[in-house]
Amino acid sequence: MKRPTHILTILSSLFLLFSCSANPAEIEALFISEKYEETISEISRRLFFHVTDVKSLHMRARSYEELKRYDEAMKDYDRIISIDPNYAQAHAGIGKILFDKKQYSQAELYILRASSIDPENFEILYLAGRCELMLEKWDNAERFLKLAEKMNPDFPQTYFYTGMARANKGAVEEAAVSFNSYVQKEPDNLIARYNRGFAMMNLGYIPYALEDFDFVLKQNPTHIEALGKKGICLALMGNPEGCQLIQEAAKKGSDYASSKMTEICS
Repeated sequence: MKRPTHILTILSSLFLLFSCSANPAEIEALFISEKYEETISEISRRLFFHVTDVKSLHMRARSYEELKRYDEAMKDYDRIISIDPNYAQAHAGIGKILFDKKQYSQAELYILRASSIDPENFEILYLAGRCELMLEKWDNAERFLKLAEKMNPDFPQTYFYTGMARANKGAVEEAAVSFNSYVQKEPDNLIARYNRGFAMMNLGYIPYALEDFDFVLKQNPTHIEALGKKGICLALMGNPEGCQLIQEAAKKGSDYASSKMTEICS
């Protein structure tokens, strides 16, 4: 009689475990409420009976990410891929963790795989563009970012990073267009204003460039590169103050200002 009793005890325990576990909707509500520890606990219970539930594994991996428990998140993503090799979000999840760790070459492999599986996912395309940008693959970065832009034209950062890709490959006019689009959406971003000003200056739109450099210096008076480029704009407009500003920026450490001293102020 001992063995049947033992079996009944095990079965009762399993039934209790199963009956106490939250359903998927309740688990998702926990995740949305940012109760990540509880989410992990409930999913772990659920996975005891649903070992191949990739959606639950994905949510647990995301919860681990939010808690910065990246090794555990990676294990869940690897587990998902072993169950469903075409689960794009698992490839993207590993890629994002590697990207955040600045392991860009390794991240690229997973992110590109994710984008090939799900080529119409905004977040994956945006991440792919940023990863290619960090690897200095300007054309690839621009291609992915433009695709992301088409999918979500209201997301400002795509325009900024597209501008960076274009500027780095020497497409100055196109870069100015991208930075202009970004500044229209995020007018107080100093990096975008500075880069738009630089692009405008190189295109010969000096008054517009001067306006951007003035804005940057008003917010950050110690920005020596903006100071030097403001000086260049003023000098090109015939204002003698320009060369004084170029010289000041050069003395404070601006290599660009130093390189323009003889050309503009001789």
